[in-house]
This record gives sequence, structure tokens and C-alpha cells, in this order.
Amino acid sequence: MCRLFGLHAGARPVRATFWLLDAPDSLSVQSRREPDGAGIGTYDAEGEARVAKQPLAAWEDHAFAREARDLKSTTFLAHVRYASTGALTMVNTHPFEQDNRLFAHNGVLHGLDELDRRLTSLGVAGLVLGQSDSERFFALITAETRLAGGDVGAGIVQAVHWIAQELPVFSLNFILSTATDMWALRYPATHPLYMLKRNPATAPDRGAPLDARSKRISSRSTDLARAPHVLFATEPMDNSPGWHPLASGELVHVGADLTVTSTVPFDVDPVRLLTLADLEPTAAASQTP
Repeated sequence: MCRLFGLHAGARPVRATFWLLDAPDSLSVQSRREPDGAGIGTYDAEGEARVAKQPLAAWEDHAFAREARDLKSTTFLAHVRYASTGALTMVNTHPFEQDNRLFAHNGVLHGLDELDRRLTSLGVAGLVLGQSDSERFFALITAETRLAGGDVGAGIVQAVHWIAQELPVFSLNFILSTATDMWALRYPATHPLYMLKRNPATAPDRGAPLDARSKRISSRSTDLARAPHVLFATEPMDNSPGWHPLASGELVHVGADLTVTSTVPFDVDPVRLLTLADLEPTAAASQTP
């Protein structure tokens, strides 16, 4: 399935080196499981969003390392895609950028025609450049955030409540970032999403650089060796005992000072909760852990 990774370093930009990795499998396995896109979203010194991404077709023969970039930002958002909706093109590759916000999603939602009508009624259909359900989901959050006067948390809650009531849903897990704030949602319990609050000053390995790794995303930063930070990931990426899964329906906000606020605005499952058996074969394969 897709991999999400978010890092909030506080108010001071830090340097981190990211590698987005292909699955280290044989070509026969890659033909079924190789990621379909890879991307990293950051912010420059002026607070403007920057995205480096490229689609990655499953039939291509690639080396393990997809990209390695030395980046500096207050927040980082990385995603490796296993496509469920939309062609393997740049416009369908995460992260997406709208209103200088970045967004990456792991999941599936159906009823895209109905969602398109909703986006048209809210005047944001033009934000959707590709075919993915994820970009449409983000556009709805953007529309509701505009209606809420720029309150991202309120926009997220309104958008997710509408989807949960009106559309068939498999998973809506996402990370959304600005230059100063980050939000992460796990909803419903279909896929896990983990959080780690890391304070090197009080950790047993204080002074050790951030060295977070999974099969497809890895991040290393010496700048974070003595600075607190918050991580989100689809799976724990090191041996720290501090990793814990978000609850189903839990929305976490991390502010510029790394204050973490957690709420559970979605305490019941979507009205039309999908299972793997309800998905087309390609989408089901993309959502299998």
C-alpha cells in the first residue's frame, strides 16, 4: 500500500536527506508491488511550497534508490504511491499542492462523480488536475477551509464529515502540511498511522541523528540530533518505543512550536464503509498491507 511520512521540525528550518526507495524485490514481485510514484514536499525560506515528484511505472527496471535530495524546511511530507485511481502520471503523483498547502493520502474513496458535483458546487473543480480520488479529497478540504476563513482544522472536519455521510469509503488516512503546521488523520481503522514525538534532550540516545527507515521511505538528519520534532508514518521507522498508532477517527494537529493537539471528531465509521472485497482488483492490491 502507499506509504506516508511527515516530519515537523518546529519553527526553525532544518536540513534532512531523504531517499525514496523502490521495493527491494525481484522483478517478478516488482511487477505486482513496485511503487507507482514518489514525491517529497517542503517549504523554502519564504514559506513557499516546493514539490519534487515523479511517476514510477511498475514495469520499469529501476535501481533501489529513486531519489536522494538534501532539503531544508520546517516541515517535510513524503509519499510513495501504489496507484488505485488515476494513471501513472505526474499530476496523479503525491504530494499535491493547493493554496500553498501540501497533502498526501493513503486510501480509497468511491463516488467520484458525486464528489465532482460537490466540488463544482463549491467552485473548486479547477483545482483538480488529474484523475485521482486523493486530489479530489484534497480539493474538498481546500474548499471547506476557504469557507471556514482559512481554518484548516475546521475545513478538514467539514470535508471528512461530508465524505463519511455521502460517499463509500475504504480509508481516508492523510497528512496535510503548511510551512508552520501539520495535520494527520487516521480514519477509519482500515490502515494504521503512527506518530512519534521525539525529544533528543530527554531520550536515551540524545545527540544521535534522526535515522528513520522503512522499506520505501527513509530519512536522516543530523540537524535534528538535539532538536525536538514530531514524526508521522504509515509504520514505525525506528526502534523507538515512543511510536504509537493514532486511534480511528483521530485528527492530530502540530503547531509551529510543536504543540500537539489531538481530537477524535469522527467517532463512528463512514456510513458506507468499504472492504477489500468491494474494491476492483487493482485498487484492492494497492490497499493490501
